[in-house]
Amino acid sequence: MSGTLYLVPTPIGCLDDLSPRARSVLASVQLVAAEDTRVTRRLYDELGLPAPRLVSNHDHNERTRAAELVRALERGDDVAVVSDAGTPLVSDPGFRAVVACIEAGVRVVPLPGPSAVTTALVASGFGTDQWLFVGFLPRQAKKRAQLIAQRRYEPATWLFFEAPHRIVATLGDLAEVLGPERRVCVARSLTKQWEELVRGTVVEVQASFEAEGKVLGELTVAVEGYGGDPADAHRALADDLVARLVAAGVAPGVVRDVVAGALQLPRRAVYQQALALRDEEAP
Repeated sequence: MSGTLYLVPTPIGCLDDLSPRARSVLASVQLVAAEDTRVTRRLYDELGLPAPRLVSNHDHNERTRAAELVRALERGDDVAVVSDAGTPLVSDPGFRAVVACIEAGVRVVPLPGPSAVTTALVASGFGTDQWLFVGFLPRQAKKRAQLIAQRRYEPATWLFFEAPHRIVATLGDLAEVLGPERRVCVARSLTKQWEELVRGTVVEVQASFEAEGKVLGELTVAVEGYGGDPADAHRALADDLVARLVAAGVAPGVVRDVVAGALQLPRRAVYQQALALRDEEAP
């Protein structure tokens, strides 16, 4: 019989958040695929457990490591996949191992446990009936602003991770694209002794971090969903799409066909709008 691949969440700060089940799995497996073996070895030391064989499993070796893990599982070994903190695969390695095991018919068992995303979500004060996680925002300012613009009219709460040295700039981008009154919650160092939840409008929260100078800690940002009239959002989306297509040199007739068809809008109105924008841009 093949072994089992366990996806084991590890504490994001407080060691007591490791579940008894997760501890039992970590104590029983023959192999652990760790984002950083040094971090995982320290976890075993803190738990007072003897560490099994630890192998690295990170962005640069995950493809080849997945095949190695499947071979170990097919020999009958039980394997745990862990990240440095939190639930593996959530903006952390492990995805390729899971896919390889599914394709090989190996049993995959996910354990519930610590996650900065859901912890920040429920503490944010924003809606939890609909939410989405977008990982890390792009490092480049232009690409970051483009991604934020794509979420401008998102009604659900959305969350992302951010590096401390970029948080002020990112909050500035949010204020510029979403408006200064959109509310955010920045969760810092969750479950640690110095845990902090910074809530307010995006400009208020930006000012708070600017005042610190050098920002420290692990940051998860929750953004309040768009709460305006959906019809306004629909019209704004159409206006933006028409403007972008005209600016790219797309003929008004094609703009009409694309936008009116995709957004269920009157064809004549879209065509007239595209014509007017084209004439404005004409030399």
